[in-house]
Amino acid sequence: MSDKKNMLQTDDFEKMFLPGLAIDAVILGFHENSLKILLLEYENTNLFALPGGFIKKDENLNDAAMRTLQDRTSLKNIYLEQFYVFGDIERYDPRPLQTIMAGKGLTYVKDHFLLKRFLTVGYYALVDYTKATPIPDMLSDKCDWHDLDNLPPLMLDHKQIIAKALETLRTDLDQKLIGFNLMPENFTMADLQSLYETVLGEKLLRTSFQRKMLNLKILKRVDKKYTGAAHKAPYLYTFIKK
Repeated sequence: MSDKKNMLQTDDFEKMFLPGLAIDAVILGFHENSLKILLLEYENTNLFALPGGFIKKDENLNDAAMRTLQDRTSLKNIYLEQFYVFGDIERYDPRPLQTIMAGKGLTYVKDHFLLKRFLTVGYYALVDYTKATPIPDMLSDKCDWHDLDNLPPLMLDHKQIIAKALETLRTDLDQKLIGFNLMPENFTMADLQSLYETVLGEKLLRTSFQRKMLNLKILKRVDKKYTGAAHKAPYLYTFIKK
């Protein structure tokens, strides 16, 4: 903790990162028919937040976002999509960061890099829930999955950021082929429909959904899912890798 504390109390932030610009990531996974989101938790503060980061002065924006996601999930080759920039004056409120820094025993400095106003670039990321290893950042105590339908209280405007990410994801549902990033290698049509219904928040007609997905020419049938009754076993599918 002493190394982290020293890091946070120096002017290294000013030297390394672009001022006034941040990244917030809506990292989504799908598990047991539920959409999960990765959140940071700050103990003894009752504060939760989206994983985020800053852009190094010699770094591309998208590279900074990918670095941030790899640091929080330990995954590479993550599907990542920039979806909005949040810059309203109302989102500026240094009090949550003051509370977090105080909880870490950091000396209050009025003009500390972390306490200034930031515009944040929103990204959503789609990851394999089973392969991700959540890792907290230097300020947080935990980094864990939460049910998207049962979120804890979030700091600043992070609830609005999540809502905007979901709005964008729903609009891009077929074009972005979200299942390719959230489903296991082999899955049933029912599994895929469950994912779509979870993201959309509505029930879909089975026959229409199956026809639509097959017409997209993105699925390959690989085998039957044996359940003891072969004639009732559903087909397994995989995404065609281009």
